[in-house]
Amino acid sequence: MPTRKTTVASKKASAKKAVARGAVKSAATKKTAPKKAAVKAAVKKAAVKKVAVKKAAAVKMPKAAVAPHIAPGRASSERILAIDIGGTGLKAAVIDGHGKMLGERVRVATPHPCTPEQMVDTLATLVNPLLTQHHPTRMSIGFPGVVRENCVLTAPNIGDEGWHGVPLASMLARRVGNLPVRMINDAEMQGFAAIEGHGLEFVLTLGTGAGTALFRDGELMPHLELAHHPVSKTRTYDEYIGAHARDQAGDKRWNKRVEKVIDVLSKLVNYDRLWIGGGNAVNLKFDLPANVAIVSNAAGIEGGAKLWHPRSMRESRQLPDANQRTGEFG
Repeated sequence: MPTRKTTVASKKASAKKAVARGAVKSAATKKTAPKKAAVKAAVKKAAVKKVAVKKAAAVKMPKAAVAPHIAPGRASSERILAIDIGGTGLKAAVIDGHGKMLGERVRVATPHPCTPEQMVDTLATLVNPLLTQHHPTRMSIGFPGVVRENCVLTAPNIGDEGWHGVPLASMLARRVGNLPVRMINDAEMQGFAAIEGHGLEFVLTLGTGAGTALFRDGELMPHLELAHHPVSKTRTYDEYIGAHARDQAGDKRWNKRVEKVIDVLSKLVNYDRLWIGGGNAVNLKFDLPANVAIVSNAAGIEGGAKLWHPRSMRESRQLPDANQRTGEFG
C-alpha cells in the first residue's frame, strides 16, 4: 500500500511531465507559426500576381470603342476610314455609308518582312492626311488572313510568324484617335461592295494569294480559308493561282488554272453568282460563264461601309457585337 510520501512524490512527477509536455507543445506551435505565416504570405503574393497578370492581359488586348450600326437615312453623312491591307500594297480612303469615296485613295507598298508594330506604324502614317482632311468617325479594315473578333489569327502573305492573336484593329485605333473599328478578311470586305444580296454569292480575289468569301442573301457566312486547301495535287489555291504562281507559269497557263478553279468552285459551292476581284483579275483572258463577273479593285475599300450595316454582319462570329437581328440592309 503506497504511503502518503509516495503519493505526493508521484503527483509532483506527473506535474513535471505535464509542464514538459506543455513546453514541447509551445515550442512546436512557435515553430509552426512562422510556416503558417509564410504560407499565408505566399498565397497573398500569388493572388496579387494573378490580378497583375489579368491587368496586363487587359492592357495587351484592349477592346475597341463600340459604335452603333449606321441608321437608315444617315448613310450619306457617314465618314468611314476604310483600309484594304494586301500582301503587296496598303490602300486607304474615306467613304460614306454607301461606300462612295469622299476623296482620293492613298496607297503605299506593304513592308516585308512586316511585324504588327511595323504595320501599325505604316498605316498610321498612310492615313494621317485623310484624318486631317475628312475627320472620319468610324474605321473598317480588310486583312488578308483569318480574322476573328477584330484580332488576326493568320497572316500568310504578310509574315505569319508573330501574328497569331494580334489585336491589330485596336492597336491601329489607338493611333488614329480611338475610332470605333471593325476588321474582317479582305476578300469578305471586297465582297460586300460586289454582291447583289440575293441567293448564294461567292467571291474569289486574285492578288498576292487567293482570297474567298461566301454570302447568303447578302449576309456574310462563316469564313472558310480555301486559300490553303489543296486544289491541284499538293498545291493550294494560293500556290496554284496566286501572284507567284502566275509569275512562274506565265499568263497562258495561269489563265487555264483560274478557269479550272472556277469550275471546281461551281461544283463545290453551287453559287448563284461568282465575283472575281483582286489586282490580277485584269489579267483574265478567257470568256467567263454568264454568272461570273469581274469587280473593280476599289471594291476592297468600298466594301468597308457594309461592315456597319446591321443585316450584313448577321450569322458572323467574327464580330459578335454586330450580330443584331434588327435593322435594314440598305
